[in-house]
Amino acid sequence: MPGLYDPTGPGKLLFAFFAAMAETGRENIRESTLEGLDTAARKGKHGGRPPVITDDMLHTVLRRRAGGESVEQIQPDLFIPTGKRKGHNPSVASVYRPLAEHAKREAYPEAVVQAHVDFAALQADDVPGPRHAPLGGVPF
Repeated sequence: MPGLYDPTGPGKLLFAFFAAMAETGRENIRESTLEGLDTAARKGKHGGRPPVITDDMLHTVLRRRAGGESVEQIQPDLFIPTGKRKGHNPSVASVYRPLAEHAKREAYPEAVVQAHVDFAALQADDVPGPRHAPLGGVPF
């Protein structure tokens, strides 16, 4: 298609128009996607894979670690309960990940409690208001 694009004059204007239309289309798709994800989150649905390490497995790992065993010693005794790799052992990294999340929850329990309160308020369609810092404290 030689000769159809002229980088000067009307060709430049037409190219700029199509570029603006494409950008507007991308913005609309992005906004729709974010609205859909927000709606799903309010309904309690979250995308992605289910966690490999269940709460029961995490409790087992925590109990055995308290007994002095390392993650490398515990990992071969764990089995993935669902999904494509059902019956296989999780990787060592898959065991360490929930342990790190558990450590964060233990380090900041007030943040976890506040997150549960906010989530309950969202479930009841009651949007939480702004938080104020406690007297003499750091805002959470």
